[in-house]
Amino acid sequence: MKRIGILMLILFTCLALTGWPQAQTRKHKIIEFDAPDAGKNSGQGTAPSSINRAGAITGYYVDSSNISHGFLRHADGTFAPPIDAPDAGKGYGQGTQADNIDDKGAITGTYWDKNSVAHGFLCCPNGKITEFDAPDAGHSSGQGTNAPSINTKGAIAGFYTDSNNVNHGFVRAPNGKITEFDPPDAGKGAGQGVQMFSFAHDINPAGKIAGFYIDSSDAYHGFVRAPNGNITEWDPPGAGKGPNLIVHVNSINPQGWIAGTYMDVHFRYHAFVRLPDGSFEEFEAPGAGRGYQQGTGGFDINTERTIIGPRIDDKTVWHSYVRAPNGKITEFDVPGAGKTYSESEDPLEINPAGVIAGFFVDARNVYHGFLRLP
Repeated sequence: MKRIGILMLILFTCLALTGWPQAQTRKHKIIEFDAPDAGKNSGQGTAPSSINRAGAITGYYVDSSNISHGFLRHADGTFAPPIDAPDAGKGYGQGTQADNIDDKGAITGTYWDKNSVAHGFLCCPNGKITEFDAPDAGHSSGQGTNAPSINTKGAIAGFYTDSNNVNHGFVRAPNGKITEFDPPDAGKGAGQGVQMFSFAHDINPAGKIAGFYIDSSDAYHGFVRAPNGNITEWDPPGAGKGPNLIVHVNSINPQGWIAGTYMDVHFRYHAFVRLPDGSFEEFEAPGAGRGYQQGTGGFDINTERTIIGPRIDDKTVWHSYVRAPNGKITEFDVPGAGKTYSESEDPLEINPAGVIAGFFVDARNVYHGFLRLP
């Protein structure tokens, strides 16, 4: 499962300590599901990435031929026909990945063509698909345009890789106009520059974009881009300052609160929230491990300031948590998730009603979707 494998590799190499809120144990209903044509072999399966206010879920699945297809699961549990960009490749590791759904049902994402070049797409609620590219995106394998996030007004945020393998940000207006941008201190070498995750909620209704960049020393930093184009660069207070010590900015809510993950100098992960005034709150799930590549990640924050993410225990096994606005943390596990280092569960997005969508990996290394009801 090419994109999920890359995501997991990044997270394992890149996933606060101001408090230890008491874990809550009240049970909530968890529904496990699979897209109808999802493959059942290792590295295949179903990977939800986004849930909207109405409870519709989008994501992608990898079929038995290892080709990716977007999916839309309606709130009643039924599935729409697969989402396939017209020019998506049909070879191993190619296809279509749906990433984000807005409250009107518009879906954005990325597809890989027959040459494994990435392109953005927008799927309207009526099923019409528009393909697009950032003007300066490269045209070789591993290059191109990634479009992970859409807001309620139809603006799309993402990043592209140019012909020199440098990453840059872009925003696509509802009228189709694309503006490219770079934080002032973004690196200009291969693999450096702006990045965003495929599950991230990177642009809020006001048009503020949150993301992270890699500088010329391979150090990671967060940024916020205002609708007028002004960019503010920042780092969580506890973040390590050296190369490959990760800061991942994963979500910005309508009020401008930002959730993410940073790595300290000991290569431990910590969750953080950046408030609209620029201050930070750091926190850790009670069951998180304190060793190398263990700890807590912040993946999404909703309009109520509820945060979700993974906690990695002292055996480096991934579990889930939800943090209420008052700081109370509820830890939970998806029943079908595997219990070893190579398996995991990832709660990726939470809607305003507190419904969580994500994926988990079972003991056979097959991916499945889950829905957690509040």
